[in-house]
Amino acid sequence: MEKLSVNEIIYKIRQQHIFEAVSSDYSFRIKIADYVPYVCGAVHDGHQFRKELWDSCLHTAYERWYEEDPETRTMVQSHPIVIAGCDSRFEYDLNRVPEEAVFVTAWGKPLWKEPLPEVMVQKSLEKHANFYKVVFALIQTVESRFGFCTVYDMHSYNWKRWDREVPTWNLGTSNIDNKRFGMVVEQWRQSLSQVQFPRGIKSTSKINDTFQGNGYFLRFITQNFKNTLVLATEIAKVYCDEYDQIIYPEVVKAVETQLAERIEKHAIETFETFKR
Repeated sequence: MEKLSVNEIIYKIRQQHIFEAVSSDYSFRIKIADYVPYVCGAVHDGHQFRKELWDSCLHTAYERWYEEDPETRTMVQSHPIVIAGCDSRFEYDLNRVPEEAVFVTAWGKPLWKEPLPEVMVQKSLEKHANFYKVVFALIQTVESRFGFCTVYDMHSYNWKRWDREVPTWNLGTSNIDNKRFGMVVEQWRQSLSQVQFPRGIKSTSKINDTFQGNGYFLRFITQNFKNTLVLATEIAKVYCDEYDQIIYPEVVKAVETQLAERIEKHAIETFETFKR
């Protein structure tokens, strides 16, 4: 793995180089082991929280972890193209528009002891902007080369906070062209429902049940690229104990192993359906 500037990363993507890198400020990482017509993303995987913000933050490290999506990059790390955030969404949220990416409150609680100085906010927003410069270059390169791209936008959610039964997997489709892509969305939902978990965990999958796919990552790509489908894919946090902050590595590994096959199969079938 290399440490590269945003411009260097974009250059390598434009030249279709094979590489793995972390950004020079360590805010995100990207791997391209081969150029294929699909991308995996994990924008909320990160937990880093820059030190100059520690004393200003009212949320504990656990409270931040609880709202992040730990292990979502691990679940897709075997795929050829993976891009993932390294920083906590509590510094800036890659799945929010820039104007709302630096929280004032977070999940009903003020985030900062006092308003952040503008210079601190801008430092975070610069990292947000740089990430999307790379996303733009990446999707443009893949879509231009193959004519079509599928993006698997991986997230997780806290299922125990719901007061009703919720699915193991949720697909958010409110911001994609469902008339065009409805069939392959349903195929992806069916595939996820067949994932087998250890610990007696059942696998259920629904569309727009707990979340509707309103994230900025999906909307940014969808608005800029007409031949790219983004599948906002949420897994309930059955792979950890949300309250005791314990990760179940055997569950994470089971998900990773099965997504290695299922994502590739679905991406190839989707490409064959929509390639020009």
